[in-house]
Amino acid sequence: MTMHAQDPDLKEAIGAQADAAFATVQALYRQLHQYPELPFQEHATSARLAEALEHLGLEVTRGVGGTGVVALLRNGEGPTVMLRGDMDALPIKEETGLDYASTRTAETESGTVPLMHACGHDLHSSCVVGAAAVMAGLKDQWSGTLMLICQPAEEIFGGARAMLEDGLYERFARPDVILGQHNMPALAGTVGHRAGGAMAACTNLAVTIHGAGGHGSMPAQTVDPVVIAAHVVTRLQTIVSREVPPEETVVVTVGKLHAGTQANIIPHSAELEINIRSFDNALHRQVVEAIERIIRAECEAGRSPTPPEFRVLNETLALHNDPAAVERVRQAHGEHFGEANLYAMPRLNGSEDFPYFGNAQAGGFGGEDIPYVYWFIGATPEERWQATPGNSMVEKMRHLEMPHSPYYFPGNEVTLRTGIEAMAAGALAYLG
Repeated sequence: MTMHAQDPDLKEAIGAQADAAFATVQALYRQLHQYPELPFQEHATSARLAEALEHLGLEVTRGVGGTGVVALLRNGEGPTVMLRGDMDALPIKEETGLDYASTRTAETESGTVPLMHACGHDLHSSCVVGAAAVMAGLKDQWSGTLMLICQPAEEIFGGARAMLEDGLYERFARPDVILGQHNMPALAGTVGHRAGGAMAACTNLAVTIHGAGGHGSMPAQTVDPVVIAAHVVTRLQTIVSREVPPEETVVVTVGKLHAGTQANIIPHSAELEINIRSFDNALHRQVVEAIERIIRAECEAGRSPTPPEFRVLNETLALHNDPAAVERVRQAHGEHFGEANLYAMPRLNGSEDFPYFGNAQAGGFGGEDIPYVYWFIGATPEERWQATPGNSMVEKMRHLEMPHSPYYFPGNEVTLRTGIEAMAAGALAYLG
């Protein structure tokens, strides 16, 4: 019998395959968690994931976009569905107390840093492998091509573009739909969806303001970049209040301001790093241009001898889930998990480089845009959830560890199982 997302037998079939693969996937997850690696340094991580996918019989290619992995499961005629998981870690010292907690460090330009999977990318990539196992076990019940991506360097918004620039769609396949997910501190076993704008665009901008340094007792003989930088920081706050429509959400944060070495020395330069977030790509570009305009004007007003320098550290697009695709995947998840275990996801100011895979035109990679769905899986065990104060999901999450915390751990059995089945059910909504 051909099965579809609304067929009750499909839930049992997915569950049975997830049961069969779970112990292996959980062991993989714990290994990835214990040995995290920084962006574009995921050599051992990608090798483990590639081996796991090869063991399932998929066509696997390593080293795409640096350390990325691409796997194909071809199964006759039909659409191509892409499942994406990221795999890089963060420079954070783990404090979870797990018996497989990370104790690893890495050498960077700033020195030795501790490493931790504090955002759950080890969970995401393990779920991709688990979904591949489920789909490989159900090949007689679907038709098409399953394309699986283990992506590097999401934390610095670099991996998606690196894989695209390495010919991802030209070398392998151009998907008809792209599916991805992220953990969050909601109740484990639940799945959240949001159509349209779901996550913010982000630009991290480094700025150098030039002055003419000298003795602190003779400011008239200098051009003080600290004073110019102080005016910049204050004036940038007027962008949101005076240039952005009130109904829009934009954040402009000066997260770094560094100048000088001691009190009686006026330095030659000041360094700023600015974080910009918004939910509209066109408006986002206007805000970045306004920041550059203001900084140039303040430098001219302050007699800066050299124009300011701007350098984009990293950036990504706003994440806009395709409404029709969201509804299709949400229906499949509702049939699989039950409507009571679905929730309406609030819009997040956090950012992802996942949109580059779908927003081919906006990302500068040519071709038509591809519909995508990015959903969220809960990561808080029920006992902890029930003991957490608050009457709503938003209230409870204020009291829970968030991603990028040294205490954050999303990899409980329920969340891992949910992530595997959510990806498989989503894929079968198109391939079944």
